[in-house]
Amino acid sequence: MSDPFELEDAPAPAPARNPSYFDGLNDSQREAVEAVEGPVLVLAGAGTGKTRVLTTRLAHILMQNRAGPGEVLAVTFTNKAAREMKERVSRLVGRPVEGWWVGTFHAIGARLLRAHAEAVGLSPQFTILDADDQVRLIKQLTDIHEIDSKRLPPRAISGIIQRWKDRGYMPDKVPTSEAETGEGKVLSLYKEYQARLSTLNAADFGDLLLLCLELFRKRPEILKEYQHRFRYVMVDEYQDTNVSQYLWLRLLAQEHRNICCVGDDDQSIYSWRGAEVGNILRFEEDFPGARVVRLERNYRSTPHILAAASGLIAFNEGRLGKTLWTDVNEGEKVRVRGVWDGEAEARMVGDEIESLQHKGQKLNQVAILVRAGFQTREFEERLITIGIPYRVIGGPRFYERQEIRDAVAYLRVVAQPDDDLAFERIVNLPSRGIGKTTLQIIHTYARAEQTSLTRAIATLLETDELRPQAKKALAEVMATFDLWRTFAGTMAPAELCAQILDESGYVDMWRMKKEPDAPGRIDNLKELVAALEDFETMGQFLEHVSLVMENEERSDHDKVNIMTLHGAKGLEFESVFLPGWEEGLFPNQRSLDEGGNASLEEERRLAYVGITRARVRAMISFAANRRIYGQWQSAVPSRFVDELPGEHIDMMSESGVYTRRDGAVKQADDAYLDVEGIGRSRRRMIRSERPQSYKPTAGDGDKLSVGTRIFHQKFGYGRVAYVDGDKLDIEFEKAGIKRVMASFVSPA
Repeated sequence: MSDPFELEDAPAPAPARNPSYFDGLNDSQREAVEAVEGPVLVLAGAGTGKTRVLTTRLAHILMQNRAGPGEVLAVTFTNKAAREMKERVSRLVGRPVEGWWVGTFHAIGARLLRAHAEAVGLSPQFTILDADDQVRLIKQLTDIHEIDSKRLPPRAISGIIQRWKDRGYMPDKVPTSEAETGEGKVLSLYKEYQARLSTLNAADFGDLLLLCLELFRKRPEILKEYQHRFRYVMVDEYQDTNVSQYLWLRLLAQEHRNICCVGDDDQSIYSWRGAEVGNILRFEEDFPGARVVRLERNYRSTPHILAAASGLIAFNEGRLGKTLWTDVNEGEKVRVRGVWDGEAEARMVGDEIESLQHKGQKLNQVAILVRAGFQTREFEERLITIGIPYRVIGGPRFYERQEIRDAVAYLRVVAQPDDDLAFERIVNLPSRGIGKTTLQIIHTYARAEQTSLTRAIATLLETDELRPQAKKALAEVMATFDLWRTFAGTMAPAELCAQILDESGYVDMWRMKKEPDAPGRIDNLKELVAALEDFETMGQFLEHVSLVMENEERSDHDKVNIMTLHGAKGLEFESVFLPGWEEGLFPNQRSLDEGGNASLEEERRLAYVGITRARVRAMISFAANRRIYGQWQSAVPSRFVDELPGEHIDMMSESGVYTRRDGAVKQADDAYLDVEGIGRSRRRMIRSERPQSYKPTAGDGDKLSVGTRIFHQKFGYGRVAYVDGDKLDIEFEKAGIKRVMASFVSPA
């Protein structure tokens, strides 16, 4: 520099350094984070990192001082998701964040209502009723009007009212086409129900958004206040929003229009609880000029798994469209297996899990995802047989279900009249007019005489301690049980169970309730009847149930996960088994009958969700036969099996079970299916005999000599250890030594 007083040129400013929270974001994720102005729809496919995008976007808004915590509304569907968002954002910004509006729709709705309760006829201390409280309140109203609870059950009425609320209908807004539901009685009850809620200073969950909409309608200045306050609105799982939630969000986002909805139209599977997939499909119409960002890079699954799921969902017409991809190793193809019956399916899945466990697979990274709850029974029993611990998520285990416990209680009383616990459970189930007073008299006498309840009743029926009506009802119950006991020695257990459930009125009780879960409970009872087909005597079955319940007390933390496909959304596992891909079961026939093509597309989305839960391996299976009420019913493979792209699946089926249109099926004679053996690499034959393909005659036990290898539908393979006429002692490979009838086995 020639002039010492001359300043050097100032250095060029360094390029702005990316914030640290941008580290690791791919291009699409970063685009979604930085697109903070105007309406934005983020189509986030399964496993594409949407949670990270949401939290980073919120942190970015705060760190760029675009808004304060109290000027951002972030809505989730679960409290867990809300807590996770708060924790992640706090870590990203490096400090706790106070004063923000982050929570579930219901939580934020309640917060708004408590601030302005008087405007909708409530005080700020209003009570929020749970589902049971709602039903009890409706029952009070139906009792006042002497409405037959069998024709219009209070729980069913509650369900109708909640669906109206999900769609934004106050009583005066219910469409004419629906106003005559239940001969117009439901609408009338809805009006009285809302009036009663106001009197009680209470609201139900549906009201938390519906009354917000009423508040905004009646008091536009309040709406304006919140429209101005919330500079940014962010919504998670937008495809699961109902109409009320949709209207609520649209109203709040009108002023600034900085709304970001994150969701996946291909994972909209909750229409049965009010979700409207149309909300996400018409986002661009609702917000003209909206920016759509597609997150398509998957960080969860292998290319074959993604391609199989993408090929299947492409058959849906009502979707925005995206193609998931990954740069991970190719991995194995999705295996699709066709077997002869449901029991063979359970054995195959059980053996696969056993093999994975031997290779070091953590059991909590294994999931069996079923379409219907009754499917869990065969898998539970198979896992118990081979000693694999498991948990049923999102519902009780099969034998823990209320209807199954009730049915088993009936069987226990037939087998053992002195079983007081079982007898007390079902003596007035269904209702027979045997009330608490009658039972108290019976208990008092039984304790005094140190005898069982049934013996006490036998004595009291000869005296006058009991009221005539109760006495008559008890006499009928006792006579019916006596009759069933006479049948127990001659009827097959499954046949007797079906008769008991029918004659007792227990199945009719659930059929008449017409509650949302009633059909599923009836299906479970059918599955129970089918389960008894595997047992020669009622005593064997009851002992089996005891062993199953004992297993439930095990404290193993590493357990196989069994759950429904609906319950699996948002979860991921290394290995996923998807059984029961048959027409009528999946897609579910009841859903198709009620919703037509719209329901079919939702069922296909459910299949997509199931496949994309898998990180490393997925196996789909279907059976040609299933037993319902002890009767074999043929099943056709699900249409979804044909829709899977052949180049991404490894298809194998027992001979005669399935022929794929593109010919991509390996026919496995004698049911040789690929299952790696335990402890050594080999092919294990999983054999499932066709129903009635082997018909032994009298004296067949003599033909099965000691040492003969046999196959049993329940216990699998074994060798004859002792022959006693038509009874055999068999040492099974998995189940140990069992005594069975010769008619239940076939030479292997």
